[in-house]
Amino acid sequence: MTRHLKMDTPATARLLDQLPSRLTGTPMDRPDGPKKVSGTATYAHEWQIEGKTFGVLVRAPISKGKLVRIDKSSIEGLPGILGVFSDDRFLRNPAQGTANEAPIQGVSEISYFGQPIALVVAETFEQARHGAHMLELVCEADTDGVYDPEASNLSPEQPEDDQLDQGDLDKAMAEAAFTVDSTYRTPNHNSAAMEPHCSIASWEGDQLTLHGSYQMVKYNVNELADSLGVEPEKVRILSPFVGGGFGSKLGIAPEAVAAAIAAKEIGRPVCVTLTRQQVFENVMRRSESRQRLRLAADETGKLTGLGHECLVSNLPGESFHEPVIQATHFIYGGENRRLSIEVARLNRMCAGSVRAPGEAIGMQVLENAMDELAHVSGIDPVELRKGNIPEIHPEEDMPYSSRPFAAALDEGAKRFGWDKRNPEPGKQRDGEWLIGMGMAAAARVNMLMESKARVKLIDDGTAIVETDMTDIGTGTYAILTQLCCDMLGLAPEQVDTRLGDSNFPKASGSGGSVGASSSGSSVYLACQDIRGELARRLGCDEDELQLNDGKASGGGKEVSLIELLAGETIEGEGHIEPGETMEKVQQATYGSYFAEVAVNAVTGEARVRRMLGVFGAGRILNHKTARSQCLGGMTWGIGMALHEAMEFDPRDGHVVNNDLAEYHVPVNLDVPQLEVVLLEERDDWASPIQAKGIGELGLCGAGAAVTNAIFNATGVRVREYPATLDKILDGLPELEPA
Repeated sequence: MTRHLKMDTPATARLLDQLPSRLTGTPMDRPDGPKKVSGTATYAHEWQIEGKTFGVLVRAPISKGKLVRIDKSSIEGLPGILGVFSDDRFLRNPAQGTANEAPIQGVSEISYFGQPIALVVAETFEQARHGAHMLELVCEADTDGVYDPEASNLSPEQPEDDQLDQGDLDKAMAEAAFTVDSTYRTPNHNSAAMEPHCSIASWEGDQLTLHGSYQMVKYNVNELADSLGVEPEKVRILSPFVGGGFGSKLGIAPEAVAAAIAAKEIGRPVCVTLTRQQVFENVMRRSESRQRLRLAADETGKLTGLGHECLVSNLPGESFHEPVIQATHFIYGGENRRLSIEVARLNRMCAGSVRAPGEAIGMQVLENAMDELAHVSGIDPVELRKGNIPEIHPEEDMPYSSRPFAAALDEGAKRFGWDKRNPEPGKQRDGEWLIGMGMAAAARVNMLMESKARVKLIDDGTAIVETDMTDIGTGTYAILTQLCCDMLGLAPEQVDTRLGDSNFPKASGSGGSVGASSSGSSVYLACQDIRGELARRLGCDEDELQLNDGKASGGGKEVSLIELLAGETIEGEGHIEPGETMEKVQQATYGSYFAEVAVNAVTGEARVRRMLGVFGAGRILNHKTARSQCLGGMTWGIGMALHEAMEFDPRDGHVVNNDLAEYHVPVNLDVPQLEVVLLEERDDWASPIQAKGIGELGLCGAGAAVTNAIFNATGVRVREYPATLDKILDGLPELEPA
């Protein structure tokens, strides 16, 4: 049996609000938590497979050019070496998220410093690492590599779908009562997931099994098969536990293909794990950006014009570009609009999806510009935003689905004590510290993706959930268990949720904040399938059926669930597909951030003292894991505001700060007590369970609240991220005697 739903119309029933069991939404502990804290959850590198060998990637020592030859004889006499492998099937870089096919392949053409071109395999990791260091490469370097996205000789590409010119922005700017015309720059970012990337490949005949750390298994199978030139049915990927991804593990990557090729050749399993430095140099980066914001407003602060023009970068041949203007299209009004993206082609490693691609840096800069407009117009920043919430989509004449944007702004201002803020910069002091408050809005597009799941109700009254959906630390094991419990009237210990196996029904995967609502909807539908069969057996309508505490009732009857099963297992499958609801209304999640920041008037050091986030994302499926996602996003926002930046050598484009010692992320002392408020919301347009994505929302604009607070504290407007003390110091007011 399969229960299939295509979301062509909004959900007409809110079944989860009517069931006797109400576990969904509660802060239930993760079922996988004890395994993770005890070290018994098996991550990609930890699989103990008989005969396992180890491989280390050898990477290009130049940024652009050709590989002439590999001198394998240079390491043939080293202990433990089993082989050197280099193949035209090797990947230049990881596949973009949802690519579903091989990315650019080949080792002869070198496009960036550190590009994988060979693999050394040995009995131990140390032997393989030594061999990789000693292997001699002969390369021919080109002198025309491009490393600066703003180089004067570049002609950036203009993707057709990301060019909008509506009305007359120049005229609106000329006639406006208040204007902002500012250019901001954001640096490259690395996902810096805790778990390094790893793949273990093993073959049995022509069947490949890959234990890997990947986010979107159904796509990864096809990408790996296409890369190797085999049928997808011959590939199985196991990824039950992923130690963080943030977009960096969306697509199949060089280590997987190299491990598979080598394992086939030597007839033994091969494990390839990236070092931290290789993670920084080979895994997707978030593109740097240059963003020009133009805002035109009348005397009341109403936007009459909005311009958001961006420059980003990527390798030649890559279709992905950072969708910086994604939320700008719909969050605020203004009939005269110019939104555009340009893409510079650079010899830096591949740019791709890093948590909340687009909004993470686009909302951050838009919210800085809105703060500038609030200051020049003298209008409170919260009221300015509320006054510019459009009734309908300002570009497509489309209504919105549920939209708790104003509620998030009001609730945040009330809880934070926004009314105590002095709008004049530099007027509040605490000793040698200047104190300021800042706020920003949050917005992130919402999407539903095709997803399937299988649920088995066993004859002993327990259930098994199976889907190739992944849990990258976001709480998938918990929410799918909760949904199954409520739909079938079971306790958490009666449900066994199994994830990350490509032999299971194919889910959406983890990425783009689609996982919870998409995979959750497929489990919900699979359980509905089972409920339909149970209702038939009980002799009642499905709408009448109640399942709770091991009992089934309906139509005036009540029996034990085990009795109703009569020694049989009932299997249901759920299949959700996106439909016309994604085309008929603008779906998004919304929120607000409020931050208090202290800036040292002597050194320019900035410290976040407290921060609040208020978020609306449809039905919250697990309050604890959703809150955790928002805490993580806000922490990342602090990092983007004050610390994080990948630095590239302008001479050859190699990453200078390629580890966690030099790539600065927030640590405990950088992060104050954070408060998260989750609004009560249901969005019938989004999914049959009324849920929307929340994983990335916590980041979308968070950094702007911090830098807006810095401006309120000091009068210094930082327009080049991160806001390190050197960018603040020269603009500080004179420190008056206390």
